[in-house]
Amino acid sequence: MDSRKIILVEDNTDDVFMTKRMFEKSKISNEIIVLDDGEAAIKYMFSDKGDCKLDDKDLPLVMVLDLNLPKVHGIDILRKIRSCENTKLIPVIVLSGSRQEDDLITSYLLGVIAFVRKPVKFNDFIEAIRELGLYILITQKQPLEFLRK
Repeated sequence: MDSRKIILVEDNTDDVFMTKRMFEKSKISNEIIVLDDGEAAIKYMFSDKGDCKLDDKDLPLVMVLDLNLPKVHGIDILRKIRSCENTKLIPVIVLSGSRQEDDLITSYLLGVIAFVRKPVKFNDFIEAIRELGLYILITQKQPLEFLRK
């Protein structure tokens, strides 16, 4: 099992709880770092000068990112990640309640590997998270592993 962390950027505590629970049920045992707003995500990855704080050993397995976040919007986080040499290939999955087509298109243009719309119904949300967990398990080989050799 890959020991890298999963970064979950989500401000809704219920969604955090359900996401973590479904990852556990999907046998994903990676440590999950929860960042509850966009500013916290930026501070976790970048210094005050804007330099990347993460090196190869700190890079996450995947980032699961909500878009509608307090302080810094998820699209701005994506732009920042993609502009830094160390973080530009972090696999990012958007898990968002956004129904805006612009958010979907911009996310894919910024290199997300999946855009999952949060379902409104509880059971549908649980199923989406379960499938997301399985997706992460199946796709653990990351492009970073090949480029950094």
